[in-house]
Amino acid sequence: MSRWTEAEIGSQQGKLAIVTGTGGLGYETALVLARQGAEVILAGRNPRKGAEALARIMGKGVAGTVSYEEVDLARLASVAAFSERIGRKHARLDLLVNNAGVMAPPERRETSDGFELQFGTNYLGHFALTAGLLPLLRAGSRSRVVTLSSVAARSGAIDFDDLDARKSYRAFPVYAQSKLACLMFAFELQRRSLAGAWGIESIGAHPGVTRTDLILNGSGRDSFNGWVRRRLPFLFQPSWQGALPSLFAATSPLAKGGGYYGPDRLSETRGYPAEARIPRQALDGSVASRLWEVSQQLAGVRFEPNAMVLAQ
Repeated sequence: MSRWTEAEIGSQQGKLAIVTGTGGLGYETALVLARQGAEVILAGRNPRKGAEALARIMGKGVAGTVSYEEVDLARLASVAAFSERIGRKHARLDLLVNNAGVMAPPERRETSDGFELQFGTNYLGHFALTAGLLPLLRAGSRSRVVTLSSVAARSGAIDFDDLDARKSYRAFPVYAQSKLACLMFAFELQRRSLAGAWGIESIGAHPGVTRTDLILNGSGRDSFNGWVRRRLPFLFQPSWQGALPSLFAATSPLAKGGGYYGPDRLSETRGYPAEARIPRQALDGSVASRLWEVSQQLAGVRFEPNAMVLAQ
């Protein structure tokens, strides 16, 4: 694959996209999609940050439109309410980018529903969001779901005996599990879409090592990783470049359902979009199927592809 950039993206006019996360990669992804003519809904839990992101994007003179909708992925009731609102306002959805996340808080924290924060936000919240939006995605035009994983997924393992890290909490292994779960979800969604003729392409992506506030918001500014992020910025590629694999997965005809894309250099930590190395454990279909069923129970959702779209 040659050096793929935003210049390779064709017009996105007429498409409706939802991107979770109002800063960093979410902001950059929404900006480019709006620049290429899409109608973009930027979804996040902080209205102030959402308004700031909207102002920045609109200040760049984009060809499409962008709006903000509040959703807290760490609160399943908020996810359900968001999905219902979108269903009442729109008849279809062409692109969902499951991007928002939290990384390695030093102490175990919980979502409002009592799940460990990283598993509950990075994975389970997006699982429930995709389920809630599935009828709209089915009504879209060649719809895609892009779910963000991480290079950390390589060291991840799905621990069904302690998915919630109640027995033992170690920040980065728990983060790695959540991002492995995201990747396995991307693959399992593709398998189920093909088996059920849902007409949705599900694709995984990761940003490499990118200069966002994820570490600062998670590990903290004064942690070792926070110190590295603040003092050695050259170790991280800029956020616009980290967003390219997501944008490639979202827009390129070369991106395939069931694929996984990340940066092409330095062990996939930086560079331009290319096929990413899939961790061996992410290919275990029996684990992915079990995780799917457990996740439906935990989140209280079912993937109902034939449910009615609410908007008229």
